[in-house]
Amino acid sequence: MKTTRRSTMRMVAALTAAGMTVGLGGCASNPSNGITTLNFFQFKGEALEDFEQIITDFEAENPDIRVVQNQVADADTLIRTLLVKDKTPDVITLNANGNFGRLAQAGVFYDFSDEPVLDDINPAVQEILADLGTKDDEVNGLGYVNNANGVIYNAEIFDELGLEVPETWDDFIAVCDALQDAGITPFYGTLADSWTGLPSFNALGAYPAQGAFFDQMREEGESVGPDSEVSFQKDFADALDQQYELFSNYMQDGYRGRTYDDGNAAFANGDVGMLLQGIWAINPVKQINPDIDARIFPYPATEDPDDRLLVSGVDVVVTMGKHGPHQEEAMRFIDYLFQKDVIEDFAASQNMVPSLKGARLSDDPALQSVKPFFDDGRITGFIDHQIPPSIPLAAIIQQFLFSGDSDAALATLDSEWAKVAARTIPVTGE
Repeated sequence: MKTTRRSTMRMVAALTAAGMTVGLGGCASNPSNGITTLNFFQFKGEALEDFEQIITDFEAENPDIRVVQNQVADADTLIRTLLVKDKTPDVITLNANGNFGRLAQAGVFYDFSDEPVLDDINPAVQEILADLGTKDDEVNGLGYVNNANGVIYNAEIFDELGLEVPETWDDFIAVCDALQDAGITPFYGTLADSWTGLPSFNALGAYPAQGAFFDQMREEGESVGPDSEVSFQKDFADALDQQYELFSNYMQDGYRGRTYDDGNAAFANGDVGMLLQGIWAINPVKQINPDIDARIFPYPATEDPDDRLLVSGVDVVVTMGKHGPHQEEAMRFIDYLFQKDVIEDFAASQNMVPSLKGARLSDDPALQSVKPFFDDGRITGFIDHQIPPSIPLAAIIQQFLFSGDSDAALATLDSEWAKVAARTIPVTGE
């Protein structure tokens, strides 16, 4: 056990910047007067009040447990530091991104494989988590609520023009043309914020990334390039051509200098028919125009409607440390989080899709429009979570959308991938 623990800590330490200080205590207190205090590490600032209410209700039903919520900024950095310092919180929520996957691979999280709650979670959601990384065949996190990355559209404009939700790429382009013919700009581009090129890249790139693309990319390592079995140059050319078609033909004038906030305002005010964003933009849009009927459809990048996929990220994943001192009490709190009424209320408040099978979505039209894809398991994860964070993906895609030079962008992605592979030393040890 000591050898395994040392090896695990070395793996986490490799992910952690040296010389950092920690202001958050990690371990819960020992039971006092029959009460166990749990440290609840929580990354989502906008969910603080929702979790406080959940904690209050949980403690009323479980008087032997006290839960202390620690809502933190820069959670990805801090959780690594806490793990290295052996101050692992009792219950942890994180955004399910590449950092979560790397930590899971390091073996620092509990294995939920035998927990009954796992049977109640949408298996397609758990597959997204598994694709990010696990320790062997373990289940190292439980998907809680999910977002949706798709095309946001103004349903009133679509109805007025007699437009139907497109199900193929040709249908999609026909909708764009029909909007233009009616004097309505199809999309509002916001490339002054470089990251806003990523939602469409993630959605269109999800199709060539199906199967074992990123596993094969990791196997290729330094050899990734135009002559390797898989590469961005070989597999992503069509996806980038599709993305550039949308930006070069169907955006407003001056889209290179407009921001995310500009786009939300323009869409809310009915100036454009669609946004290349995701569910996270709905709340800011409705703050401007509460009455807008905004809905979402997945990018129909194929010519077979049955092949459409909705890109979704696990916005909140729940986990705990592998060797926590209060795992029984922590599991009681986690089980409470996944009670049907609890997760439904949380998801509705956060405008997210609950991961629990059979859980009711809020009546928001945007959420209802993506429900069939969750019900049918036709969801897939964000591909930028598979790309090492040291690769400047947002800047590369932004430059490509400025220049239209897809060959240069794809070659740069392959080159950057190979560079990361060359300087990455696998951390092992017994």
